[in-house]
Amino acid sequence: MKNAQIARIFKNIARILELKGDNPFRIRAYEKAAFNIESLPEDLDAILDKGGLKKIPGIGKDLALKIEEIIKTGTLKFYEKLKREMPPGLILMLDIPGLGPRTIKNIYDKLKIDTIDKLEAAAKKGKLQSIEGIKRKTEENIIKGIKLIKKGSKRTLLYLALNIAGGFIDSLKGLKGVRRIEYAGSLRRRKETVGDIDILIESNNPSMVMNAFVKHPSVREVIAKGSTKASVLAGERNIQIDLRVVKNENFGAALMYFTGSKQFNIKIRQLALKRGYKINEYGVFDEKKNKRLCGKTENEIFSFMKMGYIPPELREDRGEIEASLRGSLPELIGLKDIKGDLHVHSLYSDGRASILEIVKEAIKRNYQYIAITDHSQSLRVAGGLQKKEVYKKIEEIKKLNKKMRGIRILCGTEADILGEGKVDYPDSILKEFDIVIASIHSGFKQSKEKLTKRIVAACKNKYVHIIGHPTGRLIGVRPEYDIDMDEVIKAARDYNTALEVNCHYQRLDLGDINILHAKNSGVKLSLGTDAHNLEQLDMMGFGLSVARRGWLEKKDALNCMDLKELIRWLRG
Repeated sequence: MKNAQIARIFKNIARILELKGDNPFRIRAYEKAAFNIESLPEDLDAILDKGGLKKIPGIGKDLALKIEEIIKTGTLKFYEKLKREMPPGLILMLDIPGLGPRTIKNIYDKLKIDTIDKLEAAAKKGKLQSIEGIKRKTEENIIKGIKLIKKGSKRTLLYLALNIAGGFIDSLKGLKGVRRIEYAGSLRRRKETVGDIDILIESNNPSMVMNAFVKHPSVREVIAKGSTKASVLAGERNIQIDLRVVKNENFGAALMYFTGSKQFNIKIRQLALKRGYKINEYGVFDEKKNKRLCGKTENEIFSFMKMGYIPPELREDRGEIEASLRGSLPELIGLKDIKGDLHVHSLYSDGRASILEIVKEAIKRNYQYIAITDHSQSLRVAGGLQKKEVYKKIEEIKKLNKKMRGIRILCGTEADILGEGKVDYPDSILKEFDIVIASIHSGFKQSKEKLTKRIVAACKNKYVHIIGHPTGRLIGVRPEYDIDMDEVIKAARDYNTALEVNCHYQRLDLGDINILHAKNSGVKLSLGTDAHNLEQLDMMGFGLSVARRGWLEKKDALNCMDLKELIRWLRG
């Protein structure tokens, strides 16, 4: 996801330049570069290696050098300098949903508000209404947005945390004497957001590891540095990274302990104590004999405890320990089990790749099928397809299916669930699609009863196969809308409608608890990347992470069906 990281930096530069009142053409150049980078089908690392950065539309010599600097150092001096030139509070305000750079600049220029706390206080007192274009409703939305980002400010999205951790691991694993290296904590458990990052290393040269760690180019501040432990703040978000160097004999025990969760560790310790043993970060010990029994690997510890190996994603004390002791742990879904992506957008709506380009990428992933699910007619802002365009798309897919070998293109739609629960196209058009996803894209603030009725009504539609991103959340930007999930899951079960696990790293919707609830209720789940460019097809891995946390197995997911089985299910 290096492309996403660099695109985000360029977007932020454009926003800061707009705050500064910089040249509009310069601002647009960064915005265009970010857009084009997000649309690339190839990693920027590979393009750099081939010397092809300047061949990317909108990327000249200056931006090519900036991309190279980010790839090689993990940061960009120009970006860091820009951030220092503005009051830090204004830059933080850019993350408030619905609050653009121009409005922030107007607020700062006229009211001298330079922190989020001052902004919140002014909004609560109605002072922002003195700014042209800001009304009471705008102030209420700003207050809600501030509450949302304060709640999430100490957490980092999974994909960002993986990028940061991966940068450190890539640079440290090549050091002489480093035998094993793993990240632990909530990142290893693949939680949707991460508080801090734990990295464990087995090495016979801890001092060299410590020195290399604190000198990593992403480090902004060294909090502590000892002989085997160090803590730093790193990356744009100043995320804390804790590094520990441990001995070979302790590595498995330390990995288990620092992976957690806290509740899982407590339960394991209690189980060990009942058997006369003690488990900690150094190993398993016989308390009476004061003898160390094992601890080199996690497998060794689980085997000693007469348990099956518990995947990190399950370690939340939700019954996984008891299932392990019974020998009834689920065989969790994995990337090798995925036979196709069931939610992808093309140039027909707001995607940035042609159907043929998408299919070629799907073939590289050894998929048996790929669903092209463009937006429906009411969502004009996203290029929703009018009836005439639907038939044009159907014909193109028919022709491609005759030419392509080894893969089936499913002609689909992501149709809006309208205000009263009707689906955006009439049945005469819906029945023409191979696959229909129905999603809510508006009216998020309706009552719980009305929102729930809309989704339940869509489940009842005989042409709807899947409910897309069922709770509508955008992590750190927009909370789940208020629906009765029990009612939705019941309707999905009764009308044989699948619920989506949207794999976009900012959605991951359904979340793990609701996935487990749906699975236990006998509802099928469908994984879709919701990809709008070719790079986003890689987000399947994020969806798998949350699916695994929800105990999902092959039998629970549409994507694990082979083509014939899937077609039977869709037609049934």
